[in-house]
Amino acid sequence: MFGGMFLIMYFLMIRPNMKKQKQEKKYQEELKRGDWVVTTSGVHGKVVEISPDTVVLETGAGKIKFERAAISRELSSARYKSGVEKVD
Repeated sequence: MFGGMFLIMYFLMIRPNMKKQKQEKKYQEELKRGDWVVTTSGVHGKVVEISPDTVVLETGAGKIKFERAAISRELSSARYKSGVEKVD
């Protein structure tokens, strides 16, 4: 009984979180200048500088320095989850 409950929790809660974390880490490693991104706190911006541990984003308020781990995902995938292309 307890084993079945654990399996249900694993497939409904733990596994999706692990998959999302893996995707975020892969995206953070492939980050390059000019990418439009969203941070984990919801800040949208364009990458202007990259160092091994930090990223400088240009936002509407100016340039802000973030830890690389704070970058969550690419802006168009955050905005258009149905697969619609972003038009600049």
